[in-house]
Amino acid sequence: MVVLVTDPFLEERLKAERKQSGADRYDEVWEGVYMMTPLPDNEHQRFVLSLAAALQRAIEESGLGEVFPGVNLTDRQTDWQFDFRAPDVAVFLKETKAEDLRTHWRGAADFLVEITSPDDRVREKLPFYSRLGVRELLLVDRSSWTLELYRWQEGELRLVGQSRASAGEVLRSEVVPLQFQLVPASPRPRIEVTAAETGRRWSV
Repeated sequence: MVVLVTDPFLEERLKAERKQSGADRYDEVWEGVYMMTPLPDNEHQRFVLSLAAALQRAIEESGLGEVFPGVNLTDRQTDWQFDFRAPDVAVFLKETKAEDLRTHWRGAADFLVEITSPDDRVREKLPFYSRLGVRELLLVDRSSWTLELYRWQEGELRLVGQSRASAGEVLRSEVVPLQFQLVPASPRPRIEVTAAETGRRWSV
């Protein structure tokens, strides 16, 4: 269900209430349209925490860059609040082309993670990330239980691999020193994250 609010006073009140309660943490603005999203469910947040922790150990402990469980990402240096997205996890390597502007990052993140939730619009964010030049994106589809790896090729993020628990395909990143695999488990499949060089493994 989509609700269109055209009353400016109600709009400001809703935004103020969400900011005060912290519910606006995952809100975004798409070309001037304020997108209010509900807080992710517990499973979603566990994925964010665990994947960010695995990436942090592989990236930050090796001095390769920084890992954030959510950032404001835009292509604007000023008036960035007019058009930005908030990926679940973002990685910026030391040689990143993105700029840290304190309140937000501008430009091409090196590696992103997005996790689907019911009725969300995660896939509609891919053209925006392509425009920024994001190098790779790992999408965790919880409806089909599939991992999808996208890589920036010829001006857009293109699907380069999928991992399903039934088939066990391994997705090897060319940007971060990790590989990802969906494996059978109960009550839901698990993501195995493996360090390419050391073989160190995390189960999400």
